[in-house]
Amino acid sequence: MSHHLLTAARRSVRNSSRRFVSVSPHGTGAGRNAALIIASAGVCATVVALSSPNGAFSLGTSSTTKCDFSRKQSGSEVGMLAPTKEPSTGILFPRLCNGMTFVGCGVRVKFGFVKVYAVGTYMDPIAMSAIKKEGPEEINKALLDPMYPRVIRIVMNRSLSIDKYTTAIVEALEPRMKGIEKLEEFKKLNPPGDLVEGAEMEMTIRGDTMLYKNSAGGVGAITSAVFCRSLCDVYYGADAVSPAHKGEVVKGVQTL
Repeated sequence: MSHHLLTAARRSVRNSSRRFVSVSPHGTGAGRNAALIIASAGVCATVVALSSPNGAFSLGTSSTTKCDFSRKQSGSEVGMLAPTKEPSTGILFPRLCNGMTFVGCGVRVKFGFVKVYAVGTYMDPIAMSAIKKEGPEEINKALLDPMYPRVIRIVMNRSLSIDKYTTAIVEALEPRMKGIEKLEEFKKLNPPGDLVEGAEMEMTIRGDTMLYKNSAGGVGAITSAVFCRSLCDVYYGADAVSPAHKGEVVKGVQTL
């Protein structure tokens, strides 16, 4: 994709959620179709490049809110990637997050009826390319192994104090861990103040490192194999905090 096309794409996303412009590309590959996914300021925007008979590109963006992922292709048209809606809360999860691909989501429920937050998982398709063919049992084993990179994205469905949020996660982790040093580190990664509805947190797990993005956009990290493995067990283990999320993730991995 040429430098001119990328520049026009960025300009189009900034100016409007629905806008179409024409770009004449230069350099090689001008006749190929291309699709660029841009996530900016928490909004999932899809930029679609379409080739025309004269070699020009028609570029469009769309901030779509469809529930399902759909791909429509007719002639030279490249389909847009839509976010997925978590059915219990209506919260949307974009197709991509931190370079990984969405595989499933669910809701965290407390006291049997309080929908606290929606949670979604993103996996590395290359890392899961062999495992996805082995069936649900092997996928479950891989989900418990932090060596398979993933992002756990949490979106609040209601306002909650930061103390209640961190306490709930720490209480889930504590029985799975020995010692509380890393649990205190996790608490310190969250800024003071209440979480509002729609607040987002991201946990990116790679081996023994968990990169954490808090609700204010601050980033920190915890390096601990025990912590990362315990976190995987919280969301993908036999006693997962959201069984629906775990089930959707297992199904989603098989379609990567």
